[in-house]
Amino acid sequence: MGREIEEIISQRSHSVTARIDPVNSGADARKIEPGMLKEVDMVIEFALSDGVKKNAEMYASAGVPAVVGTTGWDQDREKVRNIIEEAGSAYLWGSNFSIGAHIFFHLVNQASAMVDPVPVYDVLAYELHHGKKKDSPSGTALRMGEGILNNLSRKTSIVTEKLDRPPKSGELHVASVRGGYLPGTHTVLFDSPADTIQIQHTARNRSGFALGSVMAAEWLTGKSGFFQVEDFIQDILTRGQER
Repeated sequence: MGREIEEIISQRSHSVTARIDPVNSGADARKIEPGMLKEVDMVIEFALSDGVKKNAEMYASAGVPAVVGTTGWDQDREKVRNIIEEAGSAYLWGSNFSIGAHIFFHLVNQASAMVDPVPVYDVLAYELHHGKKKDSPSGTALRMGEGILNNLSRKTSIVTEKLDRPPKSGELHVASVRGGYLPGTHTVLFDSPADTIQIQHTARNRSGFALGSVMAAEWLTGKSGFFQVEDFIQDILTRGQER
């Protein structure tokens, strides 16, 4: 992701101040230190979840806004929010920065609402990712599932584990498969005895995530507050509809 982001940054006429990576020999440092933030206008972070809160404290103290694509830190969400808001800084977080993925989310939400009054359609979902991905299900899969639950009244809970029984009527089964080198594929099926409606987003590479994170950083510039990636996406999609 770091290399992809750096390429997009260069394409959009920005420059990189420092590259932080604990394992990449081409990085400028293995970990971030407060002194590195003195000449920085923005941080884009895709790191491990256990460092999110500590890093947020450094960003807030230095007054540097941050775009964070790390997942798995839900337990620290309110703590980080308080850190950012008390400092009057800016922070934007999300599990998926792909513009295409968010268009996919909108389509899934709208389709779920459309089939809500047509009970003959059942819904199921699955996601595929490369064999080195550490979390399962993906944050994107959970976001996909939550969108279905919010718009389809007959589904009330998400089940992500392997099922050795038929799913209950209110359960949405979201399955995960890991292997190979796939950047990520997410699929929703609305299925009836007569037909199947399929909505799918397939990432060919990580460039879509990188572009979205850089665009989010551009959007965050000059703002203060604790934002989700959906705030940024909704803004740019709304502007597109107004044209």
